[in-house]
Amino acid sequence: MFFVRTASERDLEKVRALLAETWHATYDTFYGAEKVEELTANWHSMNALRARLQRKNAEFVVADNGGEIAGMGFAAMSDTLKKTVILHQLYVLPKYQRQGIGRDMFAELETCFPDAERMRLEVEPENLRALAFYHAHGFSEVGRTGNCGDEQSGIPALILEKRLV
Repeated sequence: MFFVRTASERDLEKVRALLAETWHATYDTFYGAEKVEELTANWHSMNALRARLQRKNAEFVVADNGGEIAGMGFAAMSDTLKKTVILHQLYVLPKYQRQGIGRDMFAELETCFPDAERMRLEVEPENLRALAFYHAHGFSEVGRTGNCGDEQSGIPALILEKRLV
């Protein structure tokens, strides 16, 4: 059984490996392995993960069974959108998907921001499993972007939002 808890520095190497495996399994068919490797090296480096762990007004969680980390999630209050929390990451290792781990991490992240009125995220339009998950959890499309994750990524994404109050 996996328990959701706040991540710590000692988890970061396992989280980095989890993200690399999950990203390749999910995005290689969309972008190719080389592009996924490039994105993973930038977005999921130890320095990037450490910065998320130390960010104020944020929550970084892992799903842990005492021997393995099966999932991770990261959300933070928006710097630009009032009373909005941004769900930046929610990933579960492929072998553990569809077992409720993502649901449990999401439920935890949803309650960590009592002042937030809505949660927002970006998702690859072709990632049908993620879209189904988010729609099942109350999200609906509110927009689109041509630069998911950062202003120069060139990666299209749907912007989904959910009211929290």
